[in-house]
Amino acid sequence: MQHPIVVVSADEQHCLELCDALEGEDYSIQLLDSLEHLARGIKGCNCRLAILDLDSLPVDNRLIKKLKRKNPSLRIIGFSSRSFHPELQEAMSSYIYACLGTPVDEEELVFWVKSSLEA
Repeated sequence: MQHPIVVVSADEQHCLELCDALEGEDYSIQLLDSLEHLARGIKGCNCRLAILDLDSLPVDNRLIKKLKRKNPSLRIIGFSSRSFHPELQEAMSSYIYACLGTPVDEEELVFWVKSSLEA
């Protein structure tokens, strides 16, 4: 089993789609339904990647910055149906490793997950 990945979305269907896309890749995936659970979920584990649903969660620059400050080696991949997030401008340029559109393309997701864990 490779590095654990945390998938956070209030939309259960999105979580299941992401898990299906990563199913054959031998990753340990932890599903969470809120940002509150994220802070507790990555504490004490060797999680190296968090995949966040930017549409269903109240994500802002401050939250992403705090998350990275507490977990400097954590990579963050976002996914969203929107192509522009003015409220996340700083986070997108400094802290979010990649942002994917929805519906998530499985090949693109696997590429970015592998890339983020190798970096």
